[in-house]
Amino acid sequence: MIMKTESSFLTRREFLKAGASAVLAAGVGQPFAPSAAESGAAERIRGKADACIFIWLGGGAAHVDTFDPKARGDGKKKPGSYYDAISTAIPEAQVCEHLKQTAPLLDRCVLVRSLSHGIFSEHGAATNLMHTGRRPSETIIYPSIGSIVSHQLGAKTDAVPAYVVMGYPNIARDPGFLGPKHGYVYLTQIETGPNGLMRPPDVDAARERRREELLAAWQEEYHRTHPDDQDFRAQAAISQQGFLMAGPEFLQVFDLSREQPSLREAYGGEFGQRCLLARRLIQAGVRFVEVSFNLNFLNGTGWDTHNEGQLNQHLLIKDLDQAFATLLLDLEKHRLLDTTLAVIATEFGRPPEFDSGGGRGHQSAAFTCVLAGGGLQTGRVIGQTDELGKKTVGRAVTVADFHATIHTALGINPHRNLYTSDDRPVPITDRGRPIAELFG
Repeated sequence: MIMKTESSFLTRREFLKAGASAVLAAGVGQPFAPSAAESGAAERIRGKADACIFIWLGGGAAHVDTFDPKARGDGKKKPGSYYDAISTAIPEAQVCEHLKQTAPLLDRCVLVRSLSHGIFSEHGAATNLMHTGRRPSETIIYPSIGSIVSHQLGAKTDAVPAYVVMGYPNIARDPGFLGPKHGYVYLTQIETGPNGLMRPPDVDAARERRREELLAAWQEEYHRTHPDDQDFRAQAAISQQGFLMAGPEFLQVFDLSREQPSLREAYGGEFGQRCLLARRLIQAGVRFVEVSFNLNFLNGTGWDTHNEGQLNQHLLIKDLDQAFATLLLDLEKHRLLDTTLAVIATEFGRPPEFDSGGGRGHQSAAFTCVLAGGGLQTGRVIGQTDELGKKTVGRAVTVADFHATIHTALGINPHRNLYTSDDRPVPITDRGRPIAELFG
């Protein structure tokens, strides 16, 4: 594991040279100014959650094979779902037969079945859109949703980070113009803890203290002679936070052996253990944990089920089902479900038609994401698609609306302005409006 220390003042050339991962936010176009009524409504709707577990199905999970099943296709010429559908705890909603553990718990969830955007050809662009809520700009690097939550809420204690990512590092998760303070801690190992924060075996406590004192003295001298170097100040703050997180309070979170063997077994394999760790991180005070389900070896392609990846897609769905159902019950047992918003998201869906290899292409005109817990009015289906799942019918939910709903659930006003380094206002969401009926 490494701690990301990306700076909002580094160029890409400097990034490649120094190993950082952020670029300068030079400016922004005309900001969206919400009406007084919109701002007032957002302030009145305040969610009950104080943390978020964001499960990312990278590759584009097929909604018609998971949370929005349709009539069966034949895997060749006849379009449709690849699996049978089963009933759920929501009377009018069915899900894929391989979601049998989640189905009876769906009353804790909201199925958002009418998400839609216009990017279907590029995974990276769609991933960035789903993480930032905006299309890229030539003049600004927008912050990810995790970084915004970090900026707005902060960690619950100085001993833990506000934002943790389990999965591949990617600019879509970066803090953009918010700066390195709101970057993420990135996990490569889920049980050994953050290697970048662990003391080498040949460095005892006294030697570590001497190193910290030397660094602090050098930083103080540099601050004195370079008072306007905001980039350095941000990096220094990150290093100080790292020292705090190197203590036992944070590192013991990664000791999954503290959990009952039966619970670890219930969560399942590698992805399930990541979900268990996410619950422990939230308990410890982390605000936003992204858990990437990027285990492509299960079916050869991950959720990007072109060609033969479709054949063993059920292995992915079963792993998701086992881990997510156990997470819901585990959060409930620890009385965290009402205050923890659990999200299942993906960059786009997949069409009902099959390609020449028996898999599916990309589709962004209609797909499904899931919200659970978080004090929402759950047991609901928001939006619907046509008989094949190709288009939304009636109410469409934009990515900005989806983000606004997440922020509102966390008590964050989605219309509030953030500010770039030159004090230009940027609203937290791009005209996003929360799904009002989910808030009591």
